[in-house]
Amino acid sequence: MVKLHDKFFKPFISAEEIDRAMTRMASEIAKDIGDEIPVFIGILNGSFMVVSDFVKKYPKPCEVTFIKLASYEGVKSTEDIQRLIGLTQDLTGRTVVILEDIIDTGNTLAEVHRIFKNEQVKSLKIATLFYKPEAYKKDFKLHYVGIEIPNKFIVGYGLDYDGLGRNLPEIYQIKQTEYMTNLVLFGPPGAGKGTQAEFLKEKYKLVHISTGDVFRYNIKNETALGMLAKSYIDKGELVPDQVTIDMLEAEVEKNTDANGFIFDGFPRTSAQAEALDKLMESKDSAISAMIALEVDDEILVERLIKRGETSGRADDADESIIRNRITEYYNKTAILKDYYSAQDKYYGVDGVGSIEEITERLSSVIDNL
Repeated sequence: MVKLHDKFFKPFISAEEIDRAMTRMASEIAKDIGDEIPVFIGILNGSFMVVSDFVKKYPKPCEVTFIKLASYEGVKSTEDIQRLIGLTQDLTGRTVVILEDIIDTGNTLAEVHRIFKNEQVKSLKIATLFYKPEAYKKDFKLHYVGIEIPNKFIVGYGLDYDGLGRNLPEIYQIKQTEYMTNLVLFGPPGAGKGTQAEFLKEKYKLVHISTGDVFRYNIKNETALGMLAKSYIDKGELVPDQVTIDMLEAEVEKNTDANGFIFDGFPRTSAQAEALDKLMESKDSAISAMIALEVDDEILVERLIKRGETSGRADDADESIIRNRITEYYNKTAILKDYYSAQDKYYGVDGVGSIEEITERLSSVIDNL
């Protein structure tokens, strides 16, 4: 991870991948042009590294020159492009290859075609190391493309963010959700996890995702995932982890502007925890902490029996069932405790006291993440 100004960037394309793409492009262009001596034109500032490495790989004689255009302000490609430094040589009848570092909207290309329209070149070809097809808005043909990439801002290998990052030999992609707080909240039956989740949700403006609620919603509304989950449940089989993950991902996608999430009831196994990590990584984020409310078994039994007097739940009225539920919780949590402890993300919090006192303890952990 690198920080440039106020933003974080994560590794995206290695120097080795860049080198392979450059070698392939040089070979393709040399084959197409043959023995003619082309003029390679780089567009400054970003393409200086591309041009330098490309011409060293080009196997035949060639000429090199540069023009300079301004097309970026911060992380957005602007519509207003100014020609800052023009051409200094006669290109009449020559084959010209524009070597771009990146093509996204294509605004720079429009200016390039305008410039060369009056130069009477034999042919004009466009080569770019990186290309964002989702962002491209023009109809100009791209003759050679090194690597297609998503429409996310990148730095490195000549590309910058407000002047920084050009010197990086690899490509880094912007990490847009660096400051999200994502919690896995655990607690044995009777620990007050549901109550605390509501307080934390309001205090930190987080989205509470309860696996049970998500399942019930999808099944009730007969979504594709709900019907798939129901087909397993009806057969008495466990719902595959991927189905659950797909449901959770749909919930995350519904709340793309969230400050973070509280995951309640998931994960239950290390495989599920790994799947959740991959899901959050795909969203440029990560699990911040697993927080487990810790309450003595006898206190839990006492609380649940008391709750059973008003809840009407049979499993809150039978002490042997209560103790089995508590034992099952510890068996499952032990695996996850090890998983998150290995990442220094496990936090045990005393769950005995008033609701306000427990909330304060939980807040203390979250505030120091």
